[in-house]
Amino acid sequence: MRFLGRSLVALFLLALTVGLLGWAAQISFSALEARQARDGGSRPARERVLAANVLTATPQTIAPVLTTFGEVRARRVLELRAPTAGRIVELSDRFEDGGQVEAGQFLLRIDPAGAEADVAVARADLSGAEAELRDATRALDLAQAELAGAEAQRDLQSAALQRQRDLSQRGVGSTSAVEAAQLALSSAESTILAKRGAIAQAQTRIDSAELAIERARIAVDTALRDLADRELTAEFDGQLSDVSILAGGLVSANEQIATLIDPDALEVAFRLSAAQHSRLLDDRGNLIGAPVRAILDVQGLTIEATGLITRESASVGEGQTGRLVFATLDTTQGLRPGDFLRIEVEEPVLTAAIRLPATALSAQSSVLVLGDEDRLSEIVVTLLRRQGDDVLVSGDIAGREVVAERTAALGAGIRVRPLRPEAGTSDTDTSDVAQVRVETPTLMTLDPERRARLVAFVENNSRIPDPVKSRMLTQLADEQVPTEMVERLESRIGG
Repeated sequence: MRFLGRSLVALFLLALTVGLLGWAAQISFSALEARQARDGGSRPARERVLAANVLTATPQTIAPVLTTFGEVRARRVLELRAPTAGRIVELSDRFEDGGQVEAGQFLLRIDPAGAEADVAVARADLSGAEAELRDATRALDLAQAELAGAEAQRDLQSAALQRQRDLSQRGVGSTSAVEAAQLALSSAESTILAKRGAIAQAQTRIDSAELAIERARIAVDTALRDLADRELTAEFDGQLSDVSILAGGLVSANEQIATLIDPDALEVAFRLSAAQHSRLLDDRGNLIGAPVRAILDVQGLTIEATGLITRESASVGEGQTGRLVFATLDTTQGLRPGDFLRIEVEEPVLTAAIRLPATALSAQSSVLVLGDEDRLSEIVVTLLRRQGDDVLVSGDIAGREVVAERTAALGAGIRVRPLRPEAGTSDTDTSDVAQVRVETPTLMTLDPERRARLVAFVENNSRIPDPVKSRMLTQLADEQVPTEMVERLESRIGG
């Protein structure tokens, strides 16, 4: 019983202790809440300040650079064709792909045996015609001499007839003598007529012989020309390409056997959008001779050439857009027809243009400028050009500080801590300042072949709307292209 009584007392004391501790804890918690509520109500809220990179908008006179892609073409290209059919019996050691030849240089010879025989036959015909002419000339001379003799005999017979008539009138001559004299005169005149006929025949023979000689000379010239055509020479200095024959091979007439290209007469052809083309027109609507820089990147080696725009294609072309423009190159060292180049065209200068990072411009063509108390305000500007990662704009922002990198957290009325490139960070209080991270798309650099394939796919895809197509072509023309867009396009073409 004594143990039971002690246990009950112990339990009572334990319960009393727990109750006292719970009551004390409640009192302490209530006091803490009251203090926190009192302190929180009295502490003022602080404005959140964001850091932002800013730069000063400075108007400049800028010559924008238009970037596109083009192909090198040769202005002097000659298709070498076989002038006649036959077997190639001689071939120049330079008649091969890439062979350098000079104007007038021998290239090949086709078996001339048949042509030489034709020349011999034509010359023989000419000799026969010339012999006939000489024979006809001698016959004419003989006929003319015989005519002269016949005319003399006629004159004598005419005088004899007159004498007989005189004698008959005096009664000395007879009538039969007069008749005999008349008969002799008639015979002489008939002879004259015969000789004149012989002369006409001889003249006809001469005319025929002269005609035969002319035809024979034409035949000789034709045969000589055919013989000369058996040998092919270079029309101008250049390089051979697409050679398709060997010595001993057979060729048919007019068969293309090679191509002769002048490597020093090159030009670049590139396509511009209608908007880009319009910026290269003068007041009369004529294409200006804008300077051009052609760039070829070959495994880290850059080949550059300069030139001027000279002309544009007369038509757009079926299934094409924009304008095809041509520019001659001042230097062609290292370039070959078919090279795919990056083309930079210098546009007419823009006055009072302001260069800003592309990240400073919103989709609505507005920028954020720094105002009083470092608060931002939004101003709409006019987009003039896009230049790679920069934009050229105009507007009422000259001399103002513009936010270089816009984010969703920045907007009109927001107070910022300006970060100036020339001054670094400001000395203002940095407490409660949030650093804003600019989310930019991942970019990549494309090689010329890969870029050309993507450009061709976009241009030839009729399912892409024109505005989207123009925007994609503009992005593909930049040095760095969004990786996501490249992957999306290559997934469609199987690249």
